Amino acid sequence: MRATTIHAPFDMRVEDVPDPVVRNPGDAVVRVLRSCICGSDLWAYRGESARQPGQRIGHEFLGIVEETGAEVSGVRRGDLVVAPFMWSDGVCDYCREGLTTSCEHGGFWGSVGSDGGQGEAVRVPFADATLVALPAEAASDDRLLAALLTLSDVMGTGHHAALGAGARAGVTVAVVGDGAVGLCGVLAAKRLGADRIIALGRHEARTDIARRFGATDVVAERGDAAVEAVRELTRGQGAHAVVEAVGTEQSMRTAVSITRDGGAIGFVGVPHGSGTGLDLSVMFDRNIALRGGVAPVRTYIPELLPDVLDGTIDPSPVFDLTVGLEGVPDGYKAMDERTALKVMVAN
Repeated sequence: MRATTIHAPFDMRVEDVPDPVVRNPGDAVVRVLRSCICGSDLWAYRGESARQPGQRIGHEFLGIVEETGAEVSGVRRGDLVVAPFMWSDGVCDYCREGLTTSCEHGGFWGSVGSDGGQGEAVRVPFADATLVALPAEAASDDRLLAALLTLSDVMGTGHHAALGAGARAGVTVAVVGDGAVGLCGVLAAKRLGADRIIALGRHEARTDIARRFGATDVVAERGDAAVEAVRELTRGQGAHAVVEAVGTEQSMRTAVSITRDGGAIGFVGVPHGSGTGLDLSVMFDRNIALRGGVAPVRTYIPELLPDVLDGTIDPSPVFDLTVGLEGVPDGYKAMDERTALKVMVAN
């Protein structure tokens, strides 16, 4: 089959690799219909996150079950399914508690020895616990497929951040970051009932989506100017709930500075750089809570799926460029140069 591999910084290739096969009784093989490029993939693309030459890549996909192992009973050949960005066994202590990303037998698509989502097919371990079945008719609806694809990562991650920040009715939410996760954080905050949502971003095409998703205000400034602007919008107090969806030192400093005393930050931006920007004494003095981390999206899919299917939420606008599998290297280039927000790969 054909699959995307990474060989060096800025060196992405689509190559012939071995077809996936069932190795264990709980495995399934899924033929990929849609996958996408994540902002976190760019750290490997830029050489800021180590990868072995020839390693697979991509952790967001949905597709059709082609084959199952003898012990798989929850899905069967021909089912349309979505996969969260990590597989999990569903039975360990962490999975039972809903923290599927800490599964004792879990793993990440594209890790050494595993298939990546940006390919023609994927072997899925623990298929019953990992995969979520979707309505068969969705396979012929391009918009719905795009919306469902976000459940593999960015919509669930935005939801995780909004929950961690305490988004709910009666509060003001601020979202740091105008990438796909930040935009989904806006949508999640709106879904959770937030009265006011301030989106921090300076790219008009992205902030237009933020407004469409429920943002009531947009702050285009950065750094100290952004802090001042948010405080002007909130009677000098800051936001009750802040979503941090970037992961840099500057973005975390901004998040802390715009959080209201007694508020909380939901952080889901993959940390990168030499520091975190956290001053614990400031957080201590102002009673600011910090929650978040790797989002257990498998736990959230059953909750979010009905709202996607009935149109209550539609995260599909985060995809603004679609390529075929052979066009994945160009998709990386577009996202790296910020000429695309999020690239979908249609097989």
